[in-house]
Amino acid sequence: MMKKRKVGSSNLLVTEISLGTNAVGGHNLYENIDDKDGINLVNKAFDLGVNFFDTADVYGLGRSEELIGKALGKRINDVYIATKGSIKWDDKLNFSLDNSPEYLRIALERSLKRLNRDYIDLYYIHKPDENTPIEDSVGALMRFKEEGKIRNCGVSNFNLKQLTEANKSGKIVALQSEYHILNRKVEREGILYFCMNNNIGFIPYGTLGFGILAGKYDKDFKLEKGDWRNSVPLFTPDAFQKNILIVEKLKEIAQKYDASLSHLAQRWVLRHSFVPTTITGAKKSEQVEDNWKATGWDLSEEDIEVIDKILYA
Repeated sequence: MMKKRKVGSSNLLVTEISLGTNAVGGHNLYENIDDKDGINLVNKAFDLGVNFFDTADVYGLGRSEELIGKALGKRINDVYIATKGSIKWDDKLNFSLDNSPEYLRIALERSLKRLNRDYIDLYYIHKPDENTPIEDSVGALMRFKEEGKIRNCGVSNFNLKQLTEANKSGKIVALQSEYHILNRKVEREGILYFCMNNNIGFIPYGTLGFGILAGKYDKDFKLEKGDWRNSVPLFTPDAFQKNILIVEKLKEIAQKYDASLSHLAQRWVLRHSFVPTTITGAKKSEQVEDNWKATGWDLSEEDIEVIDKILYA
């Protein structure tokens, strides 16, 4: 059975490995994905004992939530669901951010309908906007909680100042931000320290470096034209070649544990006790099964130091 951890000050006890579902129905994010594969991903994760599923309304423009609801069916309340709202789009696929209480309510109601649920276990403000005061946005989440439509409130992609303000405006139990071996920005900016000292669960996304830390790419790898990762700095030509060299050195450490690089990457973020889970995505059910192997062991302090030396050499 997979080990479980508590999310911040909430009552959520989630599996160390959770399923990130931007490839479940995320036709606006990836090319050549199939809804049947997405349903299989969700079912495989459930069968393995994963109890935490992370999604967002913008993944597939609602399709990800729909497929999760369809796949889980009557089992939907046997797991914890986290979703996000604030990214708004129109029929012409013009995107904007809207954290107004009015729009957040619209977004939440739509998510509940797609998921076929009466409540969301963890609801995030997906990204901060420049127009809505944070206290108003968080205040809306607090009202949703009072109404029973959400159980816990979170924010995503907030910087330290924004997170501090959000936490003053209401009970924030989780922050979701990018964090992995190749991007330690949240350490440098003090965000991890703030979460630790305020009992806020830090839930990292991009744990596998958006695929680079899966260890399957070589120096000749190229993203497909429609892949959203073309905008990720890790994949610029110079950065990618540098990262591939780092990956080869990290693989040597993983071998010491009879583990893959992806398993090492997940254990690396889980070295923090206030990191309850890693949001690990997949496109095939076999990948979900492989992620399961990243449980039941920890990196030694010595090897954590070696990883630091590799990164800052």
